[in-house]
Amino acid sequence: MEPSEPLNAGEQTQDPVEQAPAPPQRSSRHDGLWETVRSLLIVLIGVFCIRTFVAEATVIPTGSMENTILIGDHVFLNKLLYGPQLPYTDVRFPRLAPIHRGDIVAFHYPVNPAQIVAFHYPVNPAQMFVKRVIGVGGDVVRIVDKKVYVNGKLIEEPYTRFLSSAVFPLRDNFPPPVREINELPAAWGLDPHWAREMPGYIHNDGLHVPPGYLFVMGDNRDDSLDSRFWGFVPLQNVVGEPLFVYWSYNAPTHEWLDDSLSDRLKFDASILWNFFAKTRWSRMGKIF
Repeated sequence: MEPSEPLNAGEQTQDPVEQAPAPPQRSSRHDGLWETVRSLLIVLIGVFCIRTFVAEATVIPTGSMENTILIGDHVFLNKLLYGPQLPYTDVRFPRLAPIHRGDIVAFHYPVNPAQIVAFHYPVNPAQMFVKRVIGVGGDVVRIVDKKVYVNGKLIEEPYTRFLSSAVFPLRDNFPPPVREINELPAAWGLDPHWAREMPGYIHNDGLHVPPGYLFVMGDNRDDSLDSRFWGFVPLQNVVGEPLFVYWSYNAPTHEWLDDSLSDRLKFDASILWNFFAKTRWSRMGKIF
């Protein structure tokens, strides 16, 4: 064995490099809490975006669209194609699809002929309604003995429902003669503002729908407050169209519309108690 070479005078042995201490790891409990919060935020943002721009669930509280849509039908609305509005602004996305006669749509007050639309009620924009579009801008609408004519042609309407054969002015013969409008009783549901405006749209051939507006009616013609009674629906009020019924519960209109806390709690309790008995199982999944 050869002797090791002596170290030079200037050489020194090097001490091993000391490593910096590892940073303390976050506790698994802290990680779990943050992951939970992050997941909830993602879900909430996703739900908000879907409800605002893609689809919205709503309940039909009245019978104006029977028998097409029943009281207590819970439907999903397709909003994406109808130019959803950016919340808290007046900015709307472009409309991707036109509205056609025969469609069903949802809107904020009165959309395209014979479509059913959901909309915000023009008299009270906070309310949402679902009606069928009868006339669009430029159309001429006339109703004679419950039969609807658009641009002089009789419209085939197999979806309509009538409660009686009795014929009344305004409801079943529309538009009424201008000289008779002021004589129509307010009890029939005629909005005073519409009563003042209506004569400006009446001509010899019928009621002329102005551009950018719709004339809508419910399928349950004898029990529907619609454009006959409160006027046209602005296009910008249209929210979307019903896609399908995801749940239907058999309860009268007043129970869906009661606003007091006690009535709401009582109704919610009755739904829990009668869920299986009063759910209309055959309507679930019905597509419009």
